[in-house]
Amino acid sequence: MIQKGNIMSLFRNASWSRRDLLKQTGMLSAAAATAPLSAAAATMAKPTGPDHVTMTSTDADNLFTRIGVRPIVNARGTYTIISGSQSLPEVKKAMFEASHYYVQMDEMMAGVGAEIAKLMGAPSAIVTCGCEAAIALATVACIAGTDPERSQSLPYVKGRNQVIIPTYSRNQYDFGVRMSGPEIVEVDTEDQLRAKMSEHTAMIYIISGPRAFQEPLSIKTVCAIAKEKNVPVFVDAAAEEPLVPNIHLAAGATFVAYSGGKCMRGPQAAGVLLGPSDLTRAAFWNAAPHHNWGRALKVGKEEAMGMLAAVQQWYKRDHDAEQKQWLAWDNYIIDALKGIPSLTSKINMPDADLSNRAPTIDIMWDAEQVGITGTELVEMLDKGSPRILVAGGSGHRPDMMQSSVGIMPYMMQPGDYKIVAAALSKYLRNPGKHANPPVPTGTLANVAGTWNVTVNFTRGTGQQQFVLTQDEASISGEQNGELFKAQMRGKVVADHVTLMSSMNANYSNIPWTFTGVVSGSTMSGDVRMGEYGAATFTASKA
Repeated sequence: MIQKGNIMSLFRNASWSRRDLLKQTGMLSAAAATAPLSAAAATMAKPTGPDHVTMTSTDADNLFTRIGVRPIVNARGTYTIISGSQSLPEVKKAMFEASHYYVQMDEMMAGVGAEIAKLMGAPSAIVTCGCEAAIALATVACIAGTDPERSQSLPYVKGRNQVIIPTYSRNQYDFGVRMSGPEIVEVDTEDQLRAKMSEHTAMIYIISGPRAFQEPLSIKTVCAIAKEKNVPVFVDAAAEEPLVPNIHLAAGATFVAYSGGKCMRGPQAAGVLLGPSDLTRAAFWNAAPHHNWGRALKVGKEEAMGMLAAVQQWYKRDHDAEQKQWLAWDNYIIDALKGIPSLTSKINMPDADLSNRAPTIDIMWDAEQVGITGTELVEMLDKGSPRILVAGGSGHRPDMMQSSVGIMPYMMQPGDYKIVAAALSKYLRNPGKHANPPVPTGTLANVAGTWNVTVNFTRGTGQQQFVLTQDEASISGEQNGELFKAQMRGKVVADHVTLMSSMNANYSNIPWTFTGVVSGSTMSGDVRMGEYGAATFTASKA
């Protein structure tokens, strides 16, 4: 056993490298586990800071505004791009308290997992750094188990190297499955599922939702067939309410995963993976703090204890009262908009879908009468003070004046509904001046033909090809990307062209909007790609 003096000398010696310290990890852990804690050390280990944190910031002066970031009133929902949900007070308290202590992470996860599993009605559980991480770690647990050689060799060497996904379940979040490099096998029928299962099948992935209960390859059906060959089934229930008894485990699922930063209002960078103890242990074994495939997928003690607090509170919260509160907020907003010409509204009550369960509002009007389109209103709310984000907006000048915006009360904080109502009423009653965009004039450019296109991204370039046909001002054709294809549509006004497409890239949608100017056999301009950012392009006729 290493003596206390020897341990301290390791840290006094400034020449020790991280590699040297890693070599000592096993001995240090063993020493820490067996050495008695002196009374003095026990006293020093206790937190000495304040037992609470007091908010001193304001909407105008806070840690975000000081770095040039404008906080948001969230009337849109639990979108990761706008930081998900606001954690509960109990979660904030748990994370603050956890930050005062050091713990051994394997012991902590075992303790947290046991409590979460008991509350959520599962055999075992771990906390992950989001639901996508839970997907990735469950996949690796099924591929590599706790074999260090297999984990270290990923993604290049695999025994079980296939994951089956019903075609209707393909989605942008199955990237978590693809991260470790398995072959994705799509199936549409029970016969195909039985035929495709083999010794190479690591797992079956299904995304939950209404379709997963209605399709021929429903969760229950898939689980029954998978059981014939002892193949694990993963159900992605990220945004769902975690009912007890768990409906997916009851249907035969092996794993179920949830996001922590949505309806449970836990830490945004947290999620929960439920499953049998051997596989959940294998998932955590493949993640940080262990030096395996998922070392990057780190969960801190603060997120783990915050997630436990969120789960504990979920089963104490009055969810019926929350629904009634959100509905009252909706009605307040609708009442604030009465008397606006042509404006109508509709409340959409939650349906059977367990995800994002809250009553939403659709607000519709004729911009010819009101003086502002939905897209203009969204922009004004975003630029206003306070900054407000709503659930989408439609309508644009001059050819689509029927307009709308949506309101999702799910993540609004008490009092936010009054702020949203006042801002909507202000801009819809006093919209200001909004002119139609200028219309280019001149001879109609001819864009029919094949174009070789270079897209200049923020980092790197991409080569594409457009094959276009033209009927007066209307354009249609094919976009041949570097790896994927899409159908294009657009229009030409004088020498100005707009081309749009929606490219299915492994079931992630890439929206392309090319706007440019044609000059003979060349074309150039800007590209917008939604969440993927902006770029510029140049093109020449082949």
